[in-house]
Amino acid sequence: MLKVENLHAGYGGAAVLNGVNLEVRPGALVALIGANGAGKTTTMRALSGMIRPTRGRVLLAGQPVESHSASRIARLGLAHSPEGRKVFGPLSVEDNLLLGAYRRLPRFFGFRAQAREELDNIYALFPRLKERRQQAAGTLSGGEQQMLAIGRALMAQPKVMLLDEPSMGLAPVIVQEVFAIIRRLKEAGITLLLVEQFAKSALEVADYAYVMERGAIAVEGAPDELRKNERVLAAYLG
Repeated sequence: MLKVENLHAGYGGAAVLNGVNLEVRPGALVALIGANGAGKTTTMRALSGMIRPTRGRVLLAGQPVESHSASRIARLGLAHSPEGRKVFGPLSVEDNLLLGAYRRLPRFFGFRAQAREELDNIYALFPRLKERRQQAAGTLSGGEQQMLAIGRALMAQPKVMLLDEPSMGLAPVIVQEVFAIIRRLKEAGITLLLVEQFAKSALEVADYAYVMERGAIAVEGAPDELRKNERVLAAYLG
């Protein structure tokens, strides 16, 4: 579903990614773990078109997308729930969710009516968002904003969903709630690439995992294999 080959990218001429190779199969949850500064978020930004790769290929359902704009990649079926959530604070919860469907549905007549079924599905997954649907997104708690960011990405009905650091800045009890949601997404068959600072939690939900160091994949394997890997144990699971 998503295949990355020899991906290079960076900022202002400074290289961050140095030949990243990874694959996310249909219906799988793949984790990307590593230390701060390893290049995980840059990878996500390069995949979703927020930055343009300098070399390499990104294949979405077999179609090369590395040269496309972020909006074009979104229309082709890749949704990105970014690090830091990035909700639109002055807008209501419901308007934030509707923005997730903007590239998929007609923009004028009947937009809200056609989005109603998707909204109902999101509200069933996140009852708290339904309770706060007319509340300004900027007034939500951190956990609620994370739910909103995930819900907004789901509104696009993506082929592949990127989740970048969904637990960042959240209290431990809320982190558990977020991972319960991620498990539900996995059970629903949504194809996911998860970047997560809590390696142990990420490996508990993942089907496969990659460990990134210095802008490249250093180790990969099934979660059970990585839990036994001395290098991974010492650096991320100790």
